[in-house]
Amino acid sequence: MRPGLNILEPELIGRIVDEAKRVLAEHGFEIRGAEMRRRLIAAGLPQRDDGRILFPRDIVEEAIRTAPSSFELFDRSGVSRADLGGDRVHFIPGSSGLKVLDHRTGETRLATSIDFAEYIRLGDGLANIPYLATAFSTGEVEPQVSDAWRLYLCLTNSEKPVVSGAFTEQGVPRMSEMMQLFRAGKDDLRARPMSIFTITATGNFRYSEDSCQNLIDCVEAGIPVEIVPVTLMGLIAPVTLVGATVFHTIDVLAGITMAQVVRPGAPVLFGGAPATFHMKIASSPMAAIEALQLDVAYVAVAKALGLPTQSYMALSDAKTLDAQAGAETFGSALLAALAGVNSVSGPGMLDFLLVFSLPKLVFDDAMCGQVLHFVREVRELNDLPVHELIDHLMADQHLIMSPHTTQHWPSALLLPAPLIDRDNREAWMRAGGKEIDERAVDDVNRRLAAYRQLETDPLLDAEMLRILRSGLEDRDAVLPVPPPAPEPVAAGAAPGRRHNPRRERAPG
Repeated sequence: MRPGLNILEPELIGRIVDEAKRVLAEHGFEIRGAEMRRRLIAAGLPQRDDGRILFPRDIVEEAIRTAPSSFELFDRSGVSRADLGGDRVHFIPGSSGLKVLDHRTGETRLATSIDFAEYIRLGDGLANIPYLATAFSTGEVEPQVSDAWRLYLCLTNSEKPVVSGAFTEQGVPRMSEMMQLFRAGKDDLRARPMSIFTITATGNFRYSEDSCQNLIDCVEAGIPVEIVPVTLMGLIAPVTLVGATVFHTIDVLAGITMAQVVRPGAPVLFGGAPATFHMKIASSPMAAIEALQLDVAYVAVAKALGLPTQSYMALSDAKTLDAQAGAETFGSALLAALAGVNSVSGPGMLDFLLVFSLPKLVFDDAMCGQVLHFVREVRELNDLPVHELIDHLMADQHLIMSPHTTQHWPSALLLPAPLIDRDNREAWMRAGGKEIDERAVDDVNRRLAAYRQLETDPLLDAEMLRILRSGLEDRDAVLPVPPPAPEPVAAGAAPGRRHNPRRERAPG
């Protein structure tokens, strides 16, 4: 048995899904993409006099039936890295950050391409992060190719798959062309996808021009997509759980239906990034307990429909790696794992998804490792009946050297990364008495120093840069390609100490 969590009764899930189908059929969606609207009408979806596209119940149900219940994600070399479906949980960095929290200075600032390359190099070595994400923006290249630029930095610094997305209607074909360079062609990329692209429902029962075109381009290229409504409870969705779950389900089912109209059998994740709208201070916390409850609720709906899932969890609205960040990250990661979310976006994120932090990413990797350990299958391991264990205990007054202990302790007991303090106070003081954020910075420095630069065929590298330049207005612009990572630092070399404004401001 696997530990699990479900907060909705099956009968209630059925009513939620039925109501979502009713709204889709009677109210429909504003589909602003002309080509998507044309395809939906050609597939038999009616258009109202006001232009809204209605989604008949039978077409929605056929889309749910044809959407795969699982799919695999492959790395740059074509090796399977993730099987998304069932209750299999994968933690990945969050996306959409606008700034970084500089681990060397402790200051928040706009990110550079070097920051992004360091993030990818760091994430490449994290054991509990099976694939990465284009986690934050950099501002040194023209906006129309910035999405492809981040994908380029991912492909040249890590073998791992990546969750990405396009900012413009033209973005997906360029990025698909880059990924095809690592496959035998379009069919091979469809058979062994190396990325998931995010499609955002616009809200208010609407899909924008960009979302529609990106969805078409992804599905035709064989790129799996995650449909991610930003359901704001109390603002554009009901403040109550069941009502918000209905609104959320409507948005996702519309996206899934459109994907299946474009190509039946296209892999789609039933996703979301819900938040509450805080009435007093006009903020939208994604780590609010009500938003997490909505995550768990819509995941239960998706599982009842047999669809793979995604959510924004294992993140924090805190501003630094502090007690709030730790509590919100671990608590939401545990909820996600218990609910069986297949793709959990969030590690590394702070401040309402606005800020990305490398120290938080390594801390989150350690938290995710503990969470994944918790949701392992619970089963008998030669420990029923216990008479032999009692005999050993009575004979030796301990079980340390019993055959049962020596056989099972390596898998039964998780020793977290050194980042997590499990020693006594005296040992902690001898090691410098460092707080968790300081230990996380040390871990970042250690991992970056140990990174070995991934080799990329120079011809492939040149072709990716050609594809990027083809989208530039200034074809002669110099792309800020980060230098290769330096050779790993010899063991025992001490990383530099960061500037810590909090310590300097402390009295005495």
